[in-house]
Amino acid sequence: MPGNGTVHDEVKAARLFRKAAKQGLAYGQYSLGFCFANGAGVVQDEEEAVKLYRQSAEQGYENGQYQLGYSYMRGIGGLAKNNEEAVRLFRQAAKQGLASAQAHLGFCCMHGIGVAHDVADAARYFRLAADQGHADAQCSLGYLCEHGQGTKRNLGEAVRLYRAA
Repeated sequence: MPGNGTVHDEVKAARLFRKAAKQGLAYGQYSLGFCFANGAGVVQDEEEAVKLYRQSAEQGYENGQYQLGYSYMRGIGGLAKNNEEAVRLFRQAAKQGLASAQAHLGFCCMHGIGVAHDVADAARYFRLAADQGHADAQCSLGYLCEHGQGTKRNLGEAVRLYRAA
């Protein structure tokens, strides 16, 4: 939570996010959840983070959907691991254009985690994220282009993606 032109104050940021969250603002819920997940300005509490991510996700906020999905994938914050639920949430966030969700969805498709193994779908999701500058997606798509997996083999595109990452 670096400030632009302000003093870095995690406690104050968490306090302001709490006010926004209490008003039902999805960004505030997500941001306060992030504070709890990372112990930024508050005592670390993954269960509280998940609760806030869920509130944010239920309002359709893509970052909340992504973080709740990640929490399901890792089984953190009191959640049982559930890769299918993680993929469902990643899809919701990916449809809204969130590069991190698109990249994670590509990873799930590539490895058959919570979804059928489908390298062509993986390439499609990696492309969406890579086009937004997501470095991990650029590397993954570069690998697929280099080896002709899920997409046509294209060494020039592979090199371009690796360099971009």
